[in-house]
Amino acid sequence: MITYVKRQDLNVAKYNVCIENSIQSNIYGFSWYLDIVADTWAILVLDDYKAVMPIPIRKKYGIKYVYPPFWLLELGVFSLDDSINYQSFFDMLFKKFKAVETRLNVDNRISKSTVFLIDKQMQLLSIKDDYEAVFDGYRKDRKKDLRKAQNANLVEKWGDSPENLIQLFKNNVGKRTPYITGKDYIVLEKLINTCIKKGVGEMLSIYNEENTLVASGFFLKHQHKVTILVSSTDFKHRKNGENTFLIDRAIFKYQHKYDIFHFGGSSMESIAKFFLSFGAETHTYQQIKYSNLPFLVKLFKS
Repeated sequence: MITYVKRQDLNVAKYNVCIENSIQSNIYGFSWYLDIVADTWAILVLDDYKAVMPIPIRKKYGIKYVYPPFWLLELGVFSLDDSINYQSFFDMLFKKFKAVETRLNVDNRISKSTVFLIDKQMQLLSIKDDYEAVFDGYRKDRKKDLRKAQNANLVEKWGDSPENLIQLFKNNVGKRTPYITGKDYIVLEKLINTCIKKGVGEMLSIYNEENTLVASGFFLKHQHKVTILVSSTDFKHRKNGENTFLIDRAIFKYQHKYDIFHFGGSSMESIAKFFLSFGAETHTYQQIKYSNLPFLVKLFKS
């Protein structure tokens, strides 16, 4: 039986054990991660935490709805075996909420076509082989960029300050994404610092010969996978393969201990093409977008 459990009533120990040991395990599902990135959240729980579905919640005009928080790439259902009936979770979800927008994860394999599921894409690179084998899979443009980076004497710096990345992001990517608010950046800084303290995240920055920060990224580490959570380049310094060098140095470091390099995912053709040029492959995940509200557009756009 599936029950709806509020955050304050959650058995945190049992919940986190389920997330850790689930077939779909990822870092975004842990209670401490959701406590940071979500305004409020609740959980759908199958039996005695045999499977769980965390639900980030907001409230507007007195109506509670499910939303996708920033800095959270995948969520969905986490289960201890593969015999889960996803539809039963969806039925309960739509019973509790009249408006739902949330991401599932790449291991929530739902073959049945439904109107509320939208296909999205992410790019994953196998780094099980040694670096030389992975490098051989790079396309010509990436190898050319790395030669430029070497000639420009770019320098990698691990353990750089999170504030440097956030300011770089604000000054560049952030100007193209004005819907990211000051509060979102505060949440990001707290999240990065928490992940670093827990040993599940690392900062990498790239500096040029003038000691100017030209690229930076934050990487999440969980089980066999490393993921780019957030990254940015300085748009004024993109002639020497700065972004390629950033990603390549991370791949070089992590291929010793991890099997999968997760690029963070993008359905935008230009960004996906860049990720694929490292030898990555496209994988599909699904997003739930459901409304039983006639005024949904007004609710979310006002």
